[in-house]
Amino acid sequence: MTQPTPKCPSCDVAMNEGFMIDPSHGANLQAAWVEGPPKKNVIGAVKMMDKKLVSIVSYRCPKCGWLVNFAPHGSSV
Repeated sequence: MTQPTPKCPSCDVAMNEGFMIDPSHGANLQAAWVEGPPKKNVIGAVKMMDKKLVSIVSYRCPKCGWLVNFAPHGSSV
């Protein structure tokens, strides 16, 4: 199902679709939403086993830069 293009809450203009990356460790990975609260292991890293990951779709206002993020159904990583 396609999401409608949102309008900026501040400027009331159509926003541009894009996505967010996480450039950690020299790789450009797409950011994802993780279901549930974070739980850390003994060394402080977040446990990811059996977690549901959903791709994040981001919209940016071309006028003021406001970002709106969505994690649409059916967009698992």
